[in-house]
Amino acid sequence: MRVSNKAIYDTVNHNLAKSSDAMLQANQVVSTGKKINRLSDDPVGLVSVLSLRSSLEYIGQLERNITMGRSWLNMGETALSQVEDLLSQTKALTIQMSSDSQGAEERANSAEAVEGFFQQILSLANTEVDGRYIFAGTNTDTVPYVLGTDDGGNAAVTYQGNDKAFEVRIAESINVAVGRIGTDIFGTWGNDLTADGDPLTDNWGDPAEGTNNIFKTLLDLKESLQSNDEAGIRGTMDELDTQLNRIRALIADTGSKLNRVELKETIIQDLRLTYTDRKSELEDADVAEAIMDLQAKQLAYQAALKSSSQVMKLSLVDFL
Repeated sequence: MRVSNKAIYDTVNHNLAKSSDAMLQANQVVSTGKKINRLSDDPVGLVSVLSLRSSLEYIGQLERNITMGRSWLNMGETALSQVEDLLSQTKALTIQMSSDSQGAEERANSAEAVEGFFQQILSLANTEVDGRYIFAGTNTDTVPYVLGTDDGGNAAVTYQGNDKAFEVRIAESINVAVGRIGTDIFGTWGNDLTADGDPLTDNWGDPAEGTNNIFKTLLDLKESLQSNDEAGIRGTMDELDTQLNRIRALIADTGSKLNRVELKETIIQDLRLTYTDRKSELEDADVAEAIMDLQAKQLAYQAALKSSSQVMKLSLVDFL
């Protein structure tokens, strides 16, 4: 049976195209270092690779959350430890000034030290991490504590945060509160509400009120020292003990959260390594093997060109 020239041309062209495509695919593998560069290379493998990429992106977000959370917890622990130290110094001073051997002048001088402790604790209550307040609940862009006056003109400290702690996600459906509600640390008095939800008119000048509030205790102590009120000075000791215990419990809780976050970070790092290795197995090419394959494809293409030109008795230019 006679084969037409057109059929010969079509067959040669088809075979050369297949050989050329195989060479180009081999070249792409060498150039990218990837076995899978398009869906047709490995449809099942590509689906797995895309799933692993998505998982790695999610892990990356968790890692960023954990990094931020650890930073907040570390800063929170530092601030709370400093508050504890200042309250301990205040208590030691209170014990000293409650002695009958201390006079009005010594107590007035100590009032200045208490004012310094007060200002330092107020500053710590407004601790920031990257421009966000960690003791304001979820109102992280609002200064938590502001010094002002009450209706009677007495010095008063107002809490401007909310009652929901700031959280970060460290795993699927697992959040950790890395910020704090300010009133959990420094006391709830001064921000209480009536049954109707209206603010109470708190009297910051009354030593009998606000015994749970660190700022109120320090202001009362300062007033007692200035007025040489020995009974008032002694009255703050139990308040300081209660507040110190609360701060120490919060420091311990922060340490526990840090351990939890660091443990989860280790787990996530191991998971990242597993996913990355699996993705590499599916996607990455053996470069040496890919180069050998490319060379083989190039030889095959060159052989196809030579044999085709001989069969057709044409030059490559004529063929093209």
